[in-house]
Amino acid sequence: RRARRQAPRTRRLRTAQVLPQLKGDAGAEAPPDLPSFLFKERIVYLGMTLVPSVTELILAQLLYLQYDDPSKPIYFYINSTGTTKNGEKLGYEAEAFAIYDTIQYVKPPVHTLCVGNAWGEAALLLSSGKKGCRSALPSSSLMLKQPIQQFQGLQASDIQIKRLELRKIKDEYCSIMGKNCGKEAEVLEKDMSRSLYLTPDEAVDYGLIDNVLREDAANFMSGQQTPEWK
Repeated sequence: RRARRQAPRTRRLRTAQVLPQLKGDAGAEAPPDLPSFLFKERIVYLGMTLVPSVTELILAQLLYLQYDDPSKPIYFYINSTGTTKNGEKLGYEAEAFAIYDTIQYVKPPVHTLCVGNAWGEAALLLSSGKKGCRSALPSSSLMLKQPIQQFQGLQASDIQIKRLELRKIKDEYCSIMGKNCGKEAEVLEKDMSRSLYLTPDEAVDYGLIDNVLREDAANFMSGQQTPEWK
């Protein structure tokens, strides 16, 4: 008898969608989807350089939280070096302006908090929160600086166009920062002629923020009202 040739059998694989769940003791479980948990508590976190993909996500979160409940505040945590990292320009100043405009546009008050660095354009966003609710942790680093641009492989006429646009961006940056800090734009332009580093307490005196969140007697003795943070 000739052996019958059997066609190879194909295995059917059954897949199931895995959803993050938290069961039992949190210390014994794998980390949950932390960004989703933060977002559920109306917390928006900027922890990267400002590039288009990051800006797109933050804008979507701000707009959704307004739709979700326009009466509840949004908590905006910031730890970013702006549009540059290690001296290299990675993003555009327009990214910060887009987030700033959206903060002004949405109905919920936006409480800002620096939890690490707030340099350049990130400092602008930090100062753009609701007055009285702009804060920083005691070891934070804040820095004001001029917008930068790299001109490579451009002909002379294109460089001139870029220079004019960069000047407009600088004027807009100083105008917004001046309004947020209660200073004239000319003062900001002079102060930013070189990178201006500020401690959180110096930033309070400068008008960049309103509070330094620390748990000691000094805060209570001063009678300073600090916002409730989650």
